[in-house]
Amino acid sequence: MSEQVESKPAAPAQEKKKVFEINVYKAWCKGCGICIEFCPKQVLEATPTGRAKPTHPECCIGCMQCVLRCPDFAITVEEKVKEVKHPRGGGRKQD
Repeated sequence: MSEQVESKPAAPAQEKKKVFEINVYKAWCKGCGICIEFCPKQVLEATPTGRAKPTHPECCIGCMQCVLRCPDFAITVEEKVKEVKHPRGGGRKQD
């Protein structure tokens, strides 16, 4: 009897998870809740006044649905970039 061996494709190389910074401008947010409803990862929640607040920014995937749907342009999403520190101060000698 021959045994069937099930093969699985190799797992792709692990990519570093991108980290995003979400800002909600309180003065512009009217609390309509559209951004909260469209967020696929439930990053945003309503405050007691009804305005959006990023309560789970670590879950953000950067899809920008909140930014695209906000009728008041009250939300920005930017990818955080790690700063690389050079051990010798960048290699330039300052006078």
